[in-house]
Amino acid sequence: MNHALLFFQVFLLASSVSLHAANASKPAGKLNIVLFLIDDLGWMDVGCNGSKFYQTPNIDRLAREGARFTDAYAACAVCSPTRAAILTGKYPARLLLTDWLPSGRWNPKARLREGRFLRALPLEEFTLAEALREAGYRTASIGKWHLGGEPFSLPEHHGFDVNVAGNTHGAPGNYFFPYDGDWEIPTTGKRAKWNVLPDGEPGEYLTDRLTDEAVKFIRESRERPFFLYFPHYGVHTPLQAKEEMVARYEKVPEDRRQGEPVYAAMVESIDQSVGRVLVTLRELSLEQNTLVIFTSDNGGFYKATSNAPLRANKGAYYEGGIRVPLIVKWPGVTRPAAVIGEPVTSTDLYPTCLAAAGQPQRPHQHRDGLNLLPLFRNGGSLERESVFWHFPHYNRHPSSVPSSVIRKGRWKLIETFDPEGVELYNLEHDLGESRNLAAERPNLTNELRRELQTWRREVGAEMMRPNPNHDSVVKIQRKGNR
Repeated sequence: MNHALLFFQVFLLASSVSLHAANASKPAGKLNIVLFLIDDLGWMDVGCNGSKFYQTPNIDRLAREGARFTDAYAACAVCSPTRAAILTGKYPARLLLTDWLPSGRWNPKARLREGRFLRALPLEEFTLAEALREAGYRTASIGKWHLGGEPFSLPEHHGFDVNVAGNTHGAPGNYFFPYDGDWEIPTTGKRAKWNVLPDGEPGEYLTDRLTDEAVKFIRESRERPFFLYFPHYGVHTPLQAKEEMVARYEKVPEDRRQGEPVYAAMVESIDQSVGRVLVTLRELSLEQNTLVIFTSDNGGFYKATSNAPLRANKGAYYEGGIRVPLIVKWPGVTRPAAVIGEPVTSTDLYPTCLAAAGQPQRPHQHRDGLNLLPLFRNGGSLERESVFWHFPHYNRHPSSVPSSVIRKGRWKLIETFDPEGVELYNLEHDLGESRNLAAERPNLTNELRRELQTWRREVGAEMMRPNPNHDSVVKIQRKGNR
């Protein structure tokens, strides 16, 4: 009897261990979500996408352990519209939030009058944070907001329980404490003063401080599901970094540099932030039950980095302005070191996070986004043929002109409004967009242009109109293409 009892106990123990091991890789309970949104980080600014200059070991490890998208796009070539698209699942054109905030007409004498656009994220939009909070999640926005301010457009008005450093401004005045800002508003000439964080220690670096806050939030939220929206201010200007890190990049010969040494040090600080968050998840035994997303809001800034082999930079609608890093890790779901070539965009993150969290889709809200989970699991394709952009504005970034864009398969068409024109590129054979095929492929050009026009009507895109104050002497400067 004793032998039989002993055998039964051993059997139960073994079964329990076996069952635990079988379920160890499966999410237990509601999934945690961490969304890194890096400001102005170019597609080529991370090692896993081919950079030999920037040091990003933690981001690269994330790519090895998860899935890396090669053809991921920001919803806009400047920041605020992309942020709105992530949180709402809608194209900026549908939202009528198509330029960075608070912006305005760069040149009141230009040939065309810019399209109207909202100055804040509308309260009527049911954000991703609101959807997850309704499902029982604790939510935090730590870092850059840039979707409006008081009295009703801060993170706490849009579903976030915690708001650290989020305000109406798009950049800190300083990356070292004190973080005061002093900026001349281009449309008025007046100066705006602000402070990203009122407290801190002498010598404190903003990227590190925000990471401290993110780690604190994770530790405080470990007993319940959480959504951490982590939109770093880095690597946006002003270009400022720790001296000892800058010094290492200054030793690299100029002909081997991809960008400015200060910018490289800022990228490395972001990478360290990613590493600290991942270590925290691991230490708290949360790693297996957390979806981590890493991406950027637009292409790299031309004064800081090179986006080659992509053409152009932030603000432009060539690939260098809109193609961005996207890495996703969900243990047990994403295939390690998976490389996914399906074109995806910022709007897709909303329905993807809902699906991952086991929540019903909200198609009337995230109307332009698609759930990416099928790509995680089997590497299939999406039921979407085309991705769109619309930018009825002028700005000061090189190669940026008012335009609409469609990508369909390997083909990309850019319709420019000022100057009027159309460009067609085969991205499969010409990633650098060096050969305009519009004249050689008139039927395809017309077909894509008609589809683009139909889409604009469907989403209610705001169009540019002739400017009665146009002065033909005043010209919009279009600088070099790269």
